[in-house]
Amino acid sequence: QVQLVESGGGLVQAGGSLSLSCAASRRIFSNYIMGWFRQAPGKEREFVAAIRWATTTAYYGDFVKGRFTISTDNDKNTVYLQMTSLKPEDTAVYYCAATLRVGSPMAVESTYDYWGQGTQVTVSS
Repeated sequence: QVQLVESGGGLVQAGGSLSLSCAASRRIFSNYIMGWFRQAPGKEREFVAAIRWATTTAYYGDFVKGRFTISTDNDKNTVYLQMTSLKPEDTAVYYCAATLRVGSPMAVESTYDYWGQGTQVTVSS
C-alpha cells in the first residue's frame, strides 16, 4: 500500500509556471510507474505525464507539447511535475498516481492502483 500526497497547486497567471510535488508514504521501488492526471470541471480525467521509476523514462500527453516536465527524487520518494507556459485551459485538479502494472498502458487511468487526493491548479487569463 502506498499513500500519495500532492502539493504545490495554486493560482497563477497565464504564461506562468508552477511545480507540483507528490510524496509517497514509503520507498518507491524501481518497478513502479508514477503518473500525473488532471480533471477539469465537467470533463473526464486526462493523462498528463508518467515516468518509470527505474529508468526515469518519461511520457507525456499530447497537449503538453514540451511545457511540462516530470521527474523523480529517489531519496525523497517524490515525483514532480514542473509546468511552464501555463494556459487557462490547464486549470484542473491534478492527481498523482502509482502503479506496479508495468505492462499496462500508462496513459490509462485504470492502470493505476494508488491515487493522491489531488491539488487544484488555477490559471487566470
